[in-house]
Amino acid sequence: MKFSTCLFVASLAVLLAPTWRNAMAAVKVGDPAPKFSAPADNGTEWKSSDHIGKKILVVYFYPADLTGGCTKQACKFRDDMSSLTDLGVEVIGVSGDTVDNHKVFKDAHHLNYTLLADTNGEVAQAFGVPVSLGAKAVTVKVGDKEVTLTRLATAKRWTFVIDRDGKVIYKNENVKPEQDSHEVANVIKGLKK
Repeated sequence: MKFSTCLFVASLAVLLAPTWRNAMAAVKVGDPAPKFSAPADNGTEWKSSDHIGKKILVVYFYPADLTGGCTKQACKFRDDMSSLTDLGVEVIGVSGDTVDNHKVFKDAHHLNYTLLADTNGEVAQAFGVPVSLGAKAVTVKVGDKEVTLTRLATAKRWTFVIDRDGKVIYKNENVKPEQDSHEVANVIKGLKK
């Protein structure tokens, strides 16, 4: 009786657990960047093909809007945007949050770059970033009111830099949120030498 109960509970836990997906092989340094598109925080469809070749792209994946590490990472990119722009960089943040969540996040922290809504995890999967599908909600205080944000996918925190030729020139799978923008800037400055 105990064995069958344990087996049932274990089976149920596997079925109810979020599913981590990594359908494609992870993109490596030197690989061509995958072509992708996703809804941007302004409601338009953002397409990589419209941006590759014009600027160096920083594409950073993060788990969720308005959470501790993600907010620190986003705000560091915001604070360093002037120097990154001087280096010819466009920053794109990608998470499984909705466009509406991104609007709240951008407004709350005055973010000055594009956030993409990868609600089905397809952009993360194209880069080989592990992503968990399933709705998760967080309630946070923004200004004087509480807001509940629900995301449909949760990606691991990874950062990629794509050069003007469309090749991945940098990949970090062990991102430290407060250091990410500085590390990216150093990599790009190294290209300019």
